[in-house]
Amino acid sequence: MKRSFEKQKLSKAIYLKVMTIWRLIMHANTAVEHGHHDDHDHHDANEMKQYGFWIYLMSDCILFGSLFATYAVLVNATAGGPTGKDIFELPFVFVETMLLLLSSITFGFGIIAMKREDVAGLKRWLLITALLGFGFIAMEVYEFHHLIAEGFGPQRSAFLSAFFTLVGTHGLHVTFGLIWLSVCYFQLSTKGLNDLMKGRFYCLSLFWHFLDIVWICVFTIVYLLGVI
Repeated sequence: MKRSFEKQKLSKAIYLKVMTIWRLIMHANTAVEHGHHDDHDHHDANEMKQYGFWIYLMSDCILFGSLFATYAVLVNATAGGPTGKDIFELPFVFVETMLLLLSSITFGFGIIAMKREDVAGLKRWLLITALLGFGFIAMEVYEFHHLIAEGFGPQRSAFLSAFFTLVGTHGLHVTFGLIWLSVCYFQLSTKGLNDLMKGRFYCLSLFWHFLDIVWICVFTIVYLLGVI
């Protein structure tokens, strides 16, 4: 009963987080439709949005911190099933990790291009970032499918339930990041590069780099320590 209640609370927290990200994407999709303001107003508005986004990232830190704590408590609760050492394929996950880390670098190049007002360069780096991100998600989906097909789904043990929840929540964030990136790319193609769009890209870059940091923790704590 207690475990069911905890799962309900966790599901509610993830749902609220998903809705928050979705609102951010929708806000990015409509913000450039508003009337033109002077540069000072744009600057102040972008600063406030970035400040608000930092607060959002702090709430995400709490979410992932809770998931890591849950995983740490349940990592040995295998119920006679497989451990991380039995199911994790470190070379596969290493390639997955490299894709996400490279996407963070390419996004950084995109921000540099944006500062130079190089729209073509920004679009090029965004496309590369998106391809790397989709590659990461594809590998994660394959990993989940493979584990479930082998009978190692989240219902097998508390350890696997915590594993799927932690890694899956991160993957969900990356997916929404890719949707957000696609929306911004479309806006860039139709509306051009303006102050509002720059603010959106700065916030998106913070989000993307944050997900990279979280994944480094996942790779180290879940996968690397799991096979040692």
